Amino acid sequence: MADERDEELNGIQQAAERLGVSARTLRFYEDKGLIRPRRVGNTRVYSGRDLARMGLILRGKQIGLSLRQIDQFLDLYDTDPRPAAQTRTLGERCRQEIDRLERQRDAIQQTLGELRRIERGAGDA
Repeated sequence: MADERDEELNGIQQAAERLGVSARTLRFYEDKGLIRPRRVGNTRVYSGRDLARMGLILRGKQIGLSLRQIDQFLDLYDTDPRPAAQTRTLGERCRQEIDRLERQRDAIQQTLGELRRIERGAGDA
């Protein structure tokens, strides 16, 4: 029995509107092999599953994942469609990205402090 999400089909414009992206964005991720809409003649047809995958792609881009990381995440989605495994992996990736951004913020704060000290010293000269 097919998943009810797979029974709902959308053309590229309808899919783009539902996702809040452009048709060009959908074609980009298709070209990268991250989504694989069916074709009816020359028309791309997106299932509910395709839209769910695009939702995961967009979420991954929002948190700063690379296309390679998103592809790995989607492989997990294909292997284990249970939300618990996906959520755990997404949480781990979020933690890694938070750690990276916090390290970057700390480095920026340190650089700003050094630049302020130099600026103050230059004002005294």
